[in-house]
Amino acid sequence: MTRAELQRITDEVVACRACPRLVAWREQVADEKVARFAEEEYWGRPVPGFGDARARILVLGLAPAAHGGNRTGRIFTGDRSGDFLFAGLHRAALANRSTSVARDDGLRLRGAFVTAVNRCAPPGNRPTPDERDRCLPFLEREVAALEQLRVLVALGSFAWDGALRSLRALGQAADGPKPRFGHGHEAVVGRYLLLGCFHPSQQNTFTGKLTPAMLDAILARAVHLAR
Repeated sequence: MTRAELQRITDEVVACRACPRLVAWREQVADEKVARFAEEEYWGRPVPGFGDARARILVLGLAPAAHGGNRTGRIFTGDRSGDFLFAGLHRAALANRSTSVARDDGLRLRGAFVTAVNRCAPPGNRPTPDERDRCLPFLEREVAALEQLRVLVALGSFAWDGALRSLRALGQAADGPKPRFGHGHEAVVGRYLLLGCFHPSQQNTFTGKLTPAMLDAILARAVHLAR
């Protein structure tokens, strides 16, 4: 049932045209391209989550990159952020390879599922609150479908907030005040554990705000908590 539901969600995500601004932008980017990818055919549609249907760990990003997931059709695939993330997932034994360049490159996740709050590449990497809210039901359904899920790793404050909103919609809430995002912060949210990690953006990784060792520590903690 889990696999079938995840496939239904994927089919609905890919067909979604609920946000006119995002539809226009993702298709414009796919049509105009950039010089280094001028010969490639862009995906240019919403990007579904992917991974192990038995996942106990969900890794949550903000949205596909304009020339990453929006080009390749797989989240965190074909851009520098994805290079950093999947190298870490491989070191944590959650992925069978350390690079992710295309949907059909043979990458497989073990015990992990990777997805995003928003499924379309947004202008300036900034979805509006309405665009976020229209997309969140897809995340809610993924979380519900992953029956063995225990830990969510939020890459950045936008993902942290999206995770809390989705879990609350599923009847899972943290006790006390709303948990605040921070790298290494942890929160018990109903039956789930939420971990905060700086986003593997080039701005963070090039400046050393997020290092491979820092990512490794978060993923090791997630693996430990998911047992």
